[in-house]
Amino acid sequence: MKKFLLKGDKDFALLFLRITIGGFMLFGHGWSKLTAFGEYFHSFSDPLGLGPEISYILTVGAEVLCSVFIILGLFTRFAAIPLAITMIVAAFIILKNESWNDKEFALLYLIPYITIFIAGPGKYSLDAYLLKIEN
Repeated sequence: MKKFLLKGDKDFALLFLRITIGGFMLFGHGWSKLTAFGEYFHSFSDPLGLGPEISYILTVGAEVLCSVFIILGLFTRFAAIPLAITMIVAAFIILKNESWNDKEFALLYLIPYITIFIAGPGKYSLDAYLLKIEN
């Protein structure tokens, strides 16, 4: 019990974090945007002035492709960057005039992406397997 309370299993915790946050983003946000591609492609929000089509591709790419990478633990730290940027843009540009409660959801997504970027994927990941990382 003392070992569990003091040490825990950080690698399992990172696996749990990657699967849950990646799955929530993929199936809660990215998949619906991907399946409605034609509907939003030309009318998507353009907060950075890149054009709605580029903004949509970048957002869908982050929410779908990067979420899959996060879940698998493949290119994990790199995959966390576009997702973090997407949440920063959502919270501080798209929702800049909204209340804290409206920004909170994007910021709550941002926290695990920053955590994953800092901590890495852990030993239960394709990154660890492919790079033969041992703890």
